[in-house]
Order: sequence, then structure tokens, then C-alpha cells
Amino acid sequence: MTDLQTPDPRTAFDASRVSVAPMMDWTDRHCRYLHRLLSRRALLYTEMVTTGALLHGDVPRHLRFNEEEHPVALQLGGSEPDDLAKCARLAEEWGYDEVNLNCGCPSERVQRGAFGACLMNEPQLVADCVKAMVDATRLPVTVKHRIGIDKIERYEFVRDFIGQVSEAGCKTFIVHARNAWLKGLSPKENREIPPLRYEMVHRLKHEFPHLTISINGGFSQTEAVHQQLRLLDGVMVGREAYHNPWWLAQWDAEFFGEEPRPLTREEIEERMCDYMVREAAAHGTHWYAIARHMLGLRNGLPGARRWRQVWSDHRMKHLPPHEVMRAAHARVDKGLELLQPAG
Repeated sequence: MTDLQTPDPRTAFDASRVSVAPMMDWTDRHCRYLHRLLSRRALLYTEMVTTGALLHGDVPRHLRFNEEEHPVALQLGGSEPDDLAKCARLAEEWGYDEVNLNCGCPSERVQRGAFGACLMNEPQLVADCVKAMVDATRLPVTVKHRIGIDKIERYEFVRDFIGQVSEAGCKTFIVHARNAWLKGLSPKENREIPPLRYEMVHRLKHEFPHLTISINGGFSQTEAVHQQLRLLDGVMVGREAYHNPWWLAQWDAEFFGEEPRPLTREEIEERMCDYMVREAAAHGTHWYAIARHMLGLRNGLPGARRWRQVWSDHRMKHLPPHEVMRAAHARVDKGLELLQPAG
């Protein structure tokens, strides 16, 4: 079996060079475990966790993660400096490697909480939040944001935002290269309709060479990531990493200069089954809640649809995960046999 152990997260490599975006309902700890099996180097982010959920809710449920996930960053949603400071301390206590403030989510629910993308209208408040977090923790404090909100498309808007927030102690900005439209578009439409303007992010790096500037938005090809890395400090990949996770198996060699590892999809699937068994024993988690994250693992291969059908079939839920895996492969093999031409 290939060694898939994660190296010490505090070694010298720059994990933020390529990262997987925080995505609500997707990048939970089970998803991150899968991604870590595929890439030992990429920086992984949690789903956004609100300060209210941590200060008044079930902290272990929100902050528990697998040791193998390092390096892993906690993304927070909030707008009260004192609350964010307390949550930043929690992030350090629980062993995270970075704490990130969400200034990019455009959903109406987030807006009602007065945080997310609407915070870009209040750079002084964001600076106060960052200062409180920097004072509360030794962890790096980073900010993820958009290039503008609504119809504000002036470069000076995002430039002044970064300038003011950086003075409070933030040295790393992850810039989603689209505007966030706070009215009239759903979160899904906000990821697709506002045009991508990569040149705005390149201009920011030129103006703030001393800051770490990463770009997010629309990346699905290796060469496109390489192009951005020639101009910027990092690239954050979102939906493509989730829907096509096998791409991550190339990342350590492509973007971090490591020797390629002889991974196979079958090996990763078996390791995920082992993980499902451990999770069921330790936390009572049913494998069905974990398997959903790996349904894209065989994208583009013959029989991928049949394989997905087995793993997502609720009638299989009573079986142990390794048996489901064998059934899924039998279904693929049977389908491929039927496609073979007669001798």
C-alpha cells in the first residue's frame, strides 16, 4: 500500500500556493480527508463556521477534524471583533494552521447576520476584526473577499479595502475575482454570472508586492493554475476540486515539485472505506454521509455512472462500505462486459 501519511504541516513548503476553497455543505472533515489522501501539500479550508455557532453551539461538532488534514484552515463568519477574537483563540486551541475571515459570501442569510461580502462596505470594521484576531492568536489571520459588490466595479474600491485591512495585520488576501451582487442573484448565480476579472487581482499584486495575494474563481485546468502562479502567490480552487477530486492527485507534482506518487483511484476508494469503518466506530457516522464526497472520483472513466449509482443507492446502506465498494466495481465490470463486441 502506498504511504499516504501527511508530512509535518509546519515544514517549509508554502501550502497556500494551491488550496481548496471553503464550500458550504461540501468541505466538511470527511471531504477534507479525501482531499488529503489525494494531495499531501494543498491547503484545505473548512466550511464557513459562524461565530455564533461556536460561542453558543456545539464546539466539537464544528471544530473536530482529522489529524491527517493538516495543513487546514478554519474559516469564520462574523462581524464582532470580540467574538472573532474568541473564535480565533478556539482555532488555535483546536490545532488549526490558519484562521480566515469570510468577506465574500453573498447569501441573504449571511447578509442578515451583517457579515460576508457586505463587510467590504465597511473596511474599518473588517480592520478592527482582523486586529482583534491578530492580537488573540499566533495563527496567521487571512481574509477571503470579492473584487467588488453590486455594481461597484472600480479598482480603487478593492484596492482601498486591502490597503486598510492590511494595516491591521492581515498579510494574506484570497480574492474571488468576481463582484458579489447582494440583491437579485442567488449564491449559485453569484458564482457564475458576475464576470471574472483576473486582471484586477494581478493589479492588486503589483500594487501590494509585500502582501500574499491568491486568486479564486473558475479554475479547472492545470495550465490555467500555472499561468496564475506566474503572476500571483496562490490559486484557490473551488467546485472543480469537489466535482473532479482526482485532479488533486496531480497537484503535489505539478504545483509543489514533488515526485509523482503511484496512486490509483481504487486505492483511494479503499482507504476511504477504511475511514468510513473508523468513523462509524468512533462517532457513529454512517458511511453514506461520507461517500457523497467521493462520487466524482471516477469522473470521465467508463462505467463511472454505474459506480456512482451503487454508492448513492440508499438500498445499499445496510451493507458495510467495503462490500458496497465490491458491488460498485462488479457493476462497472458487468457493464463493461456488456459493451464488449461479440467475438
